[in-house]
Amino acid sequence: MAASSEDTETGTDLPDMTGVASSRAVRKKDGRIKGGRIKGGVAKKMLKRVPIGNVAVLLVATALIGQGLGFLRTKLINANFSDPGPNNAGVYFAAFNIPDLFFYVIAAGALGVTVIPYLSDRLHKNDRRGMWELSNSILNLLGLLTLVVGVIIFIFAEPLLEHVVAPGLTAEQHDRAALLMRFLALNPFFFTVSGILSSAQQTLGRFFFFAVAPLFYNLSIVASIYIFKDSSLGIVGLGIGAFVGAILQVIVVALGLFGTTFHWRPVIAWKSPDFRTMLRQLPPRSLDQGMDQLQSLVETNFASRIAGAIGISNYTNAYVLHTAPILLLGTAISTAAFPRLNQRLSQGRTDLFRKDFLKVLRAIIWLTMPVVVICYFGRGYLARIIFSNDAPDIALIFGFLSVAILFRTIYTIVSRWFYAQKDSKTPLFVSIFTIGLNVVLAYTLSRPTAYGVAGLALAQSIVAAIEVFVLGTIMLVRDRKLFDMDFLNGCIRIVSVTGFTTFAASVVTALYPLASGDGGTTVFAKLVAITVVAAGVHIGLSVLFGLEESRPVIRRLKTIILKPIKMS
Repeated sequence: MAASSEDTETGTDLPDMTGVASSRAVRKKDGRIKGGRIKGGVAKKMLKRVPIGNVAVLLVATALIGQGLGFLRTKLINANFSDPGPNNAGVYFAAFNIPDLFFYVIAAGALGVTVIPYLSDRLHKNDRRGMWELSNSILNLLGLLTLVVGVIIFIFAEPLLEHVVAPGLTAEQHDRAALLMRFLALNPFFFTVSGILSSAQQTLGRFFFFAVAPLFYNLSIVASIYIFKDSSLGIVGLGIGAFVGAILQVIVVALGLFGTTFHWRPVIAWKSPDFRTMLRQLPPRSLDQGMDQLQSLVETNFASRIAGAIGISNYTNAYVLHTAPILLLGTAISTAAFPRLNQRLSQGRTDLFRKDFLKVLRAIIWLTMPVVVICYFGRGYLARIIFSNDAPDIALIFGFLSVAILFRTIYTIVSRWFYAQKDSKTPLFVSIFTIGLNVVLAYTLSRPTAYGVAGLALAQSIVAAIEVFVLGTIMLVRDRKLFDMDFLNGCIRIVSVTGFTTFAASVVTALYPLASGDGGTTVFAKLVAITVVAAGVHIGLSVLFGLEESRPVIRRLKTIILKPIKMS
């Protein structure tokens, strides 16, 4: 659904190869490059030029802007398409499911976590030509497959919606959703090709164009709301915005290829051992991603049966709120750290790999815990902001999803522990088990006699916790030195600090409760009060408890606060 399609919407983009500088020009400019190989240890230096912290700041900053635009996009969709008729927002959200599912099943495994380890190995061996050969081959293969899929989606949009995605839609809603889906049919192609090229850029230490490209996608959809909201197309016009936005993403990522030796060629290197090995790794990873999207498809189906398009809209709005911190913290930080983790293994430094992994994992836990607290106590405020009116159903669903935020965020780095070691099968097998469990729990907990649509969210949180626990157990079996006492003591102190943060947030919520007559400014001010107090308590007590994760924050605050004093 569109919430999970947030992952798709933050995907990357396809360039126009004709605008790329030739490899000859690059070789002439940089005498260290000959025959596609890099001399003088340049490959080893590439990732060192940009510290993980700086990359993470860039990705978090752009993700924050992107999520702000995505939040605005969802709010505007709710405000302009909230009637229960054919232009209900649930129609828009339902249309994304099938394009997203095919994208994840076919190609998502290629975007970063499966491709980057092989590209990193080639670069570490100073073989840039081989790196581009692998990129070009996987680009051509998956691009061709997703083009075929786009045609299939276009032809069979109506029966897919009626029998698979949302049987609870009315006839008019079904027709509009089918037309929307046809506009989205080529998005898997755009996201696939651009994502592979972005993976190559990340391997080279280039993150800027990968980070900013998704902003243009959201901007295009936001523009389409204003252009088509009063037209005869109505909500279908948002499909045009999504189509144009995907093309814009492609163009932006193309800019990131300038200065590289990449040349697109209509060739697939079937004889390459690395390419064949990488292909064997793709199905488990893609199926793992596809299973998550299949889960979203099942939830959309259940929500439509329970409450039609409105049920889809309520659940998706809550899911959008829950997805934002996962992308801002987990995905951004894990994406920044992943090339470094691969580099450690390419160097044969498993000790540094373990050290870097634990450092990132602890940072993610420390950052996510107060976010979960703020989301839970601010659930009503956030639901009001995103829906513009009282939205108790969205608040209830989001409250159940708050726990999932913690474990889904942890999963982003835990899964990369396996992918860095070129093991995509273990996360797949665990996903098959947990998603099967989720379907059973979702069916049981979403019955009218149980929790309704909110039961889908409760099932999500339970399954997210189980998935992380199972993967963590497997990791410990493989590396008994992984979770050492220093890491465990740090986690215990983080949990202790979070207890005080929870108490502080509950007090502020009691002092500034959400009232039905509150305007938008008042609601926002109360949410800010909860956020500031909770964050302040969390950071302050982290310093007292000696948590190293708080030190960069304190240093940055000192710089901001004390610098004007020094200047005077």
